[in-house]
Amino acid sequence: MKYKFVAVDIQNYFFFKKKNDVYIQKSLINFLNKELFPYFIKNKIKVDEIISDYRQPRPGDAGNLCHPGTWGYESAIPSKLRKSLWIKCMNSPIWIRDNIGDKNKKPGLPYPDSEKFGRWIKKNIGEPSKVIPVIFGLTIDCCVLSTIQEFRWRGYKPIVIIEAVGHADGSEKDKKVVLEKTAVSWWSNVMNWNKFKKLIK
Repeated sequence: MKYKFVAVDIQNYFFFKKKNDVYIQKSLINFLNKELFPYFIKNKIKVDEIISDYRQPRPGDAGNLCHPGTWGYESAIPSKLRKSLWIKCMNSPIWIRDNIGDKNKKPGLPYPDSEKFGRWIKKNIGEPSKVIPVIFGLTIDCCVLSTIQEFRWRGYKPIVIIEAVGHADGSEKDKKVVLEKTAVSWWSNVMNWNKFKKLIK
């Protein structure tokens, strides 16, 4: 089995979001920059990336952020690591829209397209019989969880590395609760970085 890495919402708006003048994802930022990204570079690993275009209109969600062409929309992953890109407009990656990711055009209403997302997965990540997706990013209580579920429903057995995900409020305590006591463990294999590195040797 091959391991394929899938990043979710590692965008400047979320990655560097502040709370009381402190980066709330500091521990995640440190892990990615000091451990995961150097590991990718050393081992020539590319990342398939899912990012968000959260402009209005988005019925049911008042958020209006991550506008294409702005700093907040841009990826925080080193460009040399990126392999493919999927853009979503709601928490679940199957939700897309007309003119998604186009800064020069007005975005359409969100709509789900499970088949199109499935084709992107098959093309860029591979078949569930041959690939184990390792999903990381923001946030484990929302968009990462939705992504894990979509992969699981397609027959994949995803892995979540504890240090490589963040909680919406930046709390390590809340992240631990979500990883250990809620639905994440139903949908994925949860492990720490050291255990994962031993697994793939």
